[in-house]
Amino acid sequence: MKLRGTVLAGVTAATLMVSGAVLAAVINELPQDAVPIEEPTAALNRQTPAQAPPIESATEAEPASVAPVAVTQETPPTDIAAADLSPGAEEPAVEVPETRAESDVAPSRRQRRRVAIVQAIDKITAESMRFEVEVGGRPVRFQRTLIFSAKACEVSASDEQVSDAVAYLEVSLQSRGVIQVSEPRQLFRGWMFASSPAVNGLQHPIYDAWIVGCKA
Repeated sequence: MKLRGTVLAGVTAATLMVSGAVLAAVINELPQDAVPIEEPTAALNRQTPAQAPPIESATEAEPASVAPVAVTQETPPTDIAAADLSPGAEEPAVEVPETRAESDVAPSRRQRRRVAIVQAIDKITAESMRFEVEVGGRPVRFQRTLIFSAKACEVSASDEQVSDAVAYLEVSLQSRGVIQVSEPRQLFRGWMFASSPAVNGLQHPIYDAWIVGCKA
């Protein structure tokens, strides 16, 4: 009896562990409602500039010498001076040292951030919201129908002229019904650019959405 009770207890514990893992995976895939944030975007898409070295104070230059300085004329190299420069003779070949091309400086890599800042608007109700979408985290739902998932979010490198943020997003549309009969329909998948929202943005008759920036 004791052995049987031990076996049943072990089976029950294993079942509960498996059920808990499955439940956690299902919850992680379920979308959460978007939470509005007040995040300034001026400093989101810019890396911290490196501090410039301190400028040393200039020292006073020494006065020029009053005594005349003898100027000597440089003599040509021995091989050229001794060459035959008579009429009809070929001019001596002058070796020109090879100049090495400057090595191409590898461009700086863009920094990846953990959170994408998205702005969405309902064009019918004129409701707009700015919210966070964690890269690789739970999807975020706007207006209970528009579902956002972020796969990557990067900011401009320090050597780029324009401060920008790019994010790879997946946007799906879900019906408003209590019982979800069908899977959400995908509306958008690709890169969005904060500096140019119209280049590759969400095209929908009701919703507009674009990337605002990335957050560490």
